[in-house]
Amino acid sequence: MNQDRRLAVLRAIVEDYVATHEPVGSRALVDRHHLNVSSATVRNDMAALEDEGFIAQPHTSAGRIPTDKGYRLFVDRLTEVRALSTPERRAIQNFLDGAFDLDEVVDRSVRLLAQLTKQVAIVQYPSLPRSSVRHVELVALLPTRVMVVVIASTGRIEQRTVELIVPISEDTLASVRRAINNAVQGLRMVDVPDAIVDVAKE
Repeated sequence: MNQDRRLAVLRAIVEDYVATHEPVGSRALVDRHHLNVSSATVRNDMAALEDEGFIAQPHTSAGRIPTDKGYRLFVDRLTEVRALSTPERRAIQNFLDGAFDLDEVVDRSVRLLAQLTKQVAIVQYPSLPRSSVRHVELVALLPTRVMVVVIASTGRIEQRTVELIVPISEDTLASVRRAINNAVQGLRMVDVPDAIVDVAKE
């Protein structure tokens, strides 16, 4: 089998599957891509790709879908990567420079990726309720304003600003910080509210 043609078939399968999320058949490949071979030839190429573990058939009547091995070959050998120009690098840096926390960095990165690729970009965070608390930091912004920073076991950082009714001293803030960390470190996020209530009662 022609190696270049086999790689072209794999590229076409990956591109079609990513676009449609449906198993890809030989006739669809011939219709949509300029492979310049018959459906029978493409079927033979697909059978060889399947034997080598690059594609799989989810069920008997379906077409083929890429496997992890197939995606890896696609990324390593088939995708054409163009280096960013200096103006593009500068524009990206300027776009990200204004982000002040993790959520904003991720949000800007996703929007930038969507603009560059002209595709829909989706981000998925690690599940916060399933993570645990690594550390809680309290930072006095003003005598009556405190920033609460929660660092999760996944590395995610959440921060909120709390307005106080009465001013709080640095010593009191340090005591509260120690009490909260003693109570919540290692706890799952879903269990933190109850632990905070217990601290408040003490």
